[in-house]
Amino acid sequence: GLDAVAALGKLVALNYAGCLLIIAIMYVAILLLSRVSVIGFFRGMIDAIAVAYSTASSSATLPVTLRCTQRNLGVSRPTSSFIVSLGSTINMDGTAMYLGLATLFGAQIFGVDLSWGDYGMIALLATVGSIGAAGIPGGGLVMMGAIFTAVGVPLETIAFVAGVDRIMDMMRTATNVTGDATVTVATATMLGEIDKAELASADDV
Repeated sequence: GLDAVAALGKLVALNYAGCLLIIAIMYVAILLLSRVSVIGFFRGMIDAIAVAYSTASSSATLPVTLRCTQRNLGVSRPTSSFIVSLGSTINMDGTAMYLGLATLFGAQIFGVDLSWGDYGMIALLATVGSIGAAGIPGGGLVMMGAIFTAVGVPLETIAFVAGVDRIMDMMRTATNVTGDATVTVATATMLGEIDKAELASADDV
C-alpha cells in the first residue's frame, strides 16, 4: 500500500541525501585542502559522473573517468591509470553508506532492536563489504546478506530493497566515481603529477 511506498521513498531520499553529503563535505574538503578548484573539478568530471549515474556501474565508467582525469583535469596517465583503477575496485563510499542504511531500514521494518555494538558492527562490515562489492549494477545486494545475518536482521529485507535498488545504485555509483577522481586529483597534486594549466582551463569549459 501507500505506507510501503512512502517508506521506500524515504529510503531512496535518505540514500540520495547521504551521497550528496559525502560529495559536498568529504570530497569538497579534500579538493579545497589540495587547492583544487571545486567548480573546475566538477566541470571536468561531468561526463564521467553522468555515465556513472546512467549505467550504475563504476567498471563501465572507468574509461570515461580516465579520459576526464587525464584530458580535463591534467592528471598524468600513469597516476590516473593506477589510482582510478584501484579506486573503482576498493573505493565504494556510496555503497558503504547504502549497506548501513539498508540494514537500519530492515531493522525498523522487522522490529529488531540494535545495540551500540550492533551499530559498530554494521559500520565495520559495511565498510569492509563495500570494498569487495562488484562495480556492476546491483553489486551491493550481494553483500547485504552477511551484514543482515551478523546483526540479526531478516534476509527478507533484501526483497523489500531490491525493487528500488537500481534508483539508489545510480546515485551511489556517481558518488563512488566522484570519489575516485577526487583522490586521483589530490594525489596527483601532492606528487606533482598534474598539469596545472590543464586543470585551470577546466574552469573555462
